[in-house]
Amino acid sequence: MQNKNVQISLFDTYTNVLTTMEEEKSEFISLLDEHIDFDTIIPCQFYNAYYSSMGRKHIFSLESFIRALIVQRLLGMEHISQLRTLLSFSKELRDFCGFDRKIPDAPQFTRFKQQFAGHIELMFQRLSDLTAPICRELDEKKASYLIFDTTGIEPEVKENNPKFFNTMLETAKTYAKGNPNYDPYRAVYGLLPSEAKKAPMAKQQYINGHYCYSYKAGILTDGLGIVRHIAFFDDDFRKEHPEVVSQKTDDPEKDKEIGDSTALKPVLSDFYRIHPNQKFSTFLGDAAFDSYDNYSMLKNEFGFERACIPLNPRNSKASSAEFNQYGNPICPITKEQFTCVGKCGGQHRSIRYKWVCPGSEQKGNTRICTCKTPCTDSHYGKCVYTYPEKNFRECPGIPRNTEHWDNLYKHRVLVERTINIFKDSFGLAHLRTRDTKTIKADLLLAGCTQLIGVILAKAIHQEHLYKSVRKIVNLTA
Repeated sequence: MQNKNVQISLFDTYTNVLTTMEEEKSEFISLLDEHIDFDTIIPCQFYNAYYSSMGRKHIFSLESFIRALIVQRLLGMEHISQLRTLLSFSKELRDFCGFDRKIPDAPQFTRFKQQFAGHIELMFQRLSDLTAPICRELDEKKASYLIFDTTGIEPEVKENNPKFFNTMLETAKTYAKGNPNYDPYRAVYGLLPSEAKKAPMAKQQYINGHYCYSYKAGILTDGLGIVRHIAFFDDDFRKEHPEVVSQKTDDPEKDKEIGDSTALKPVLSDFYRIHPNQKFSTFLGDAAFDSYDNYSMLKNEFGFERACIPLNPRNSKASSAEFNQYGNPICPITKEQFTCVGKCGGQHRSIRYKWVCPGSEQKGNTRICTCKTPCTDSHYGKCVYTYPEKNFRECPGIPRNTEHWDNLYKHRVLVERTINIFKDSFGLAHLRTRDTKTIKADLLLAGCTQLIGVILAKAIHQEHLYKSVRKIVNLTA
């Protein structure tokens, strides 16, 4: 029997693939069509603004633009050219987006984002409210955590080219050779301009160990890692909140702490004004938010019962004979931390936490001090109470340096993971633009994409896939 060599041309391969795409509709596209109601997601104000500007007989509908831009973020495409190429080869996607006659040019997509960035923000806010009950159903406890962090979206400017920084660093290093006390890295930080020349709103920042020029934004997520709010620090935000300023000293880490801390109150104020029905009992943030003013604000103005924020050494005084650096009572002789035995109180009594001598042991209904050098004459041993109402920083609703504290603070990393999803999975890491409104729109569309994934996971009863819509794409591929 003779072997037959069958050759398949590139044209035949392309024809077979295209025929399959046209005849067998993607399961994922079917899921989007069936379970995502864009009429509900898009606010009426958005429809009115779009058709007032474009006219009712415009060749492209508002929903077509939104569907296409969501697909772009969903597939992690950084550039509109990639989206247009995919649409040109896939009739299925063109049908899903509603581009039955032609595909918008790249400038049309860009103008859409620039003109309607504010209305895309309204759409994101609606999705935040629509997904809040779903998050509560997934995990009531974790949905009551509110986590805050800031991030930067880097535009395409010359200051973000590594050569720009390295040139100045080499000059500083040359000078440092004859001056051993001269720190070239700190010197370069002081010499770098505070903003990008072609994009003044792109401020110099120190992010993840490197200098860059980026548009700053504040991100709020819950304890599930689902985004709740996005605050883009553009001109409109800064005019409304002039207290948010860019600090410039000789210490980049200190500047970042100051910038994050001052942004906290305006971001929370805007969030609760926009979403008055979303309630949270626990706030989580890094050490940048450790200040007495922030603790008082979180408790008294926003009603948080707990604030899980590590103490910042910059703001902490040396330990006294009563308390350690964590704000917990210690033995005045051995300096060993007392043992927290729980929360106590009573009718008409303020909530307080009880701490007992680490050398005491429970004997029946009482405790007996076994210390060789007791600091009190009481057989019970020394007992200290801390009152959350008295000092929310020292007693932020949960004892510091305990297993409970450590387990709760582990959730703070979720906001960083969400930011990483926006940048890596949804294609915000390498945007080829420096336009403020375009970048703002892309960030908000990334948030919309994650929230659409939450709605879709609920609709198909795959709630465990709520964290990222990309997982649903892989599941249905």
